[in-house]
Amino acid sequence: MTQFFKVSGGGNDFLALIEPERPPDQAEIVAWCARGLSMGADGVFVLRRAGAAIGMDYWNSDGRPAALCVNGTRCAARLAFELGWARDEVTVETGAGPLRARRSGPTAVALELPGPASIPRRVAAELPAGAVEGWAVTVGVPHFVVLWKPSLADCPVAVLGAALRRHPQFAPAGTNVDFVRFPARDRLEIRSFERGVEAETLACGSGVLAATAVGLQLSLVRLPVAALTQGGFELVVAGECVGSAPSRWTLAGDARVLGSLDLGAEASLPAPAPPRWTD
Repeated sequence: MTQFFKVSGGGNDFLALIEPERPPDQAEIVAWCARGLSMGADGVFVLRRAGAAIGMDYWNSDGRPAALCVNGTRCAARLAFELGWARDEVTVETGAGPLRARRSGPTAVALELPGPASIPRRVAAELPAGAVEGWAVTVGVPHFVVLWKPSLADCPVAVLGAALRRHPQFAPAGTNVDFVRFPARDRLEIRSFERGVEAETLACGSGVLAATAVGLQLSLVRLPVAALTQGGFELVVAGECVGSAPSRWTLAGDARVLGSLDLGAEASLPAPAPPRWTD
């Protein structure tokens, strides 16, 4: 048996392993994250004590490591609080460097992050149906933010997100893709297609930060700003700006521990190949 905790940050869900004897391999991660066949998740992280801090290693559901998952890091901090490793504040050592997290409510965690290293740049990505214009910005991981003026309810996230995620403009690493509306100066709406998950997720913390960076650049929002995600939760970005760029900001919102799990060997079985239906 392998013991996990299932956690969720604004609908972004993860499996957490606590100080395992060895890190999981790619095949195990892919199997565990398969929805409908195993426990299902957007990613997996390992949590361990590191003196007064905690260490975190993160993998997307495709089994590949990522330097940063903002919602995953918020969940790691919440889990550390529940395990008694920290009280109300903790430093999380991530692949993107140390980040400070604190409780901001009964089921909420705020994560402090440095501002983006560079300002968003305008990019036009050519597709067969025409060019899609947006803004490329790196917030720990790369994002392409597309301003979507119609309702996000009708946005073809699965199709358009997949086409842009591997577009040559973003080679070789690829990009996360965010479709964003700015209905008010203190509010944004967002849907995200995440690389590594290769699907839309219910929330994306770094996507919210990327969208906020673009909104500040275009003078469409001011801090603090509340972001409505596909999962129905609001994630709040606050902080200070130098000009239109945040020098330091926080992302706060729901981060809950759903429970602990003991998975048997069958949870690690690979998914079957997609069916080939006959005509």
